[in-house]
Amino acid sequence: MDKSNSVHNPIIPGFKIVKDEWGVKVDKTYFKQVICSLMYLTTTRPDLMFVVSLISRYMENPTELYLQVAKRVLRYLQGTTGFGIFYKKGGDDELVAYTDSDYAGDVENRKSTSGYGFLLSLGAISWSSKKQPVDYVYMA
Repeated sequence: MDKSNSVHNPIIPGFKIVKDEWGVKVDKTYFKQVICSLMYLTTTRPDLMFVVSLISRYMENPTELYLQVAKRVLRYLQGTTGFGIFYKKGGDDELVAYTDSDYAGDVENRKSTSGYGFLLSLGAISWSSKKQPVDYVYMA
């Protein structure tokens, strides 16, 4: 990966990861090591949180598809080594909140995902992204 080209985003915008039951299996240990390393980085790189949470769902049965997505994240990191959270002393102390959600965005089970992020002096202090916890049943 040392000689690979960097990319401008960790995942292709609009790309949906789906269950790849028939894909070529990869070494579980290697895949878990890559994902756990990426999880460690999310403490100072919240821009990785979305894609890392997506591919971590498939750690039990990793395939080439999921490994390619993880390698794209590594290529993104290669080009953004100067990114991270920076807390500036004496900043404006402004608290800013962002929130977003999708409706039935998961292509496998049609669950919605919602998330939020809080920034203090332009540094992220809290963020979350959660998939809808239960299936709703409509009864007429």
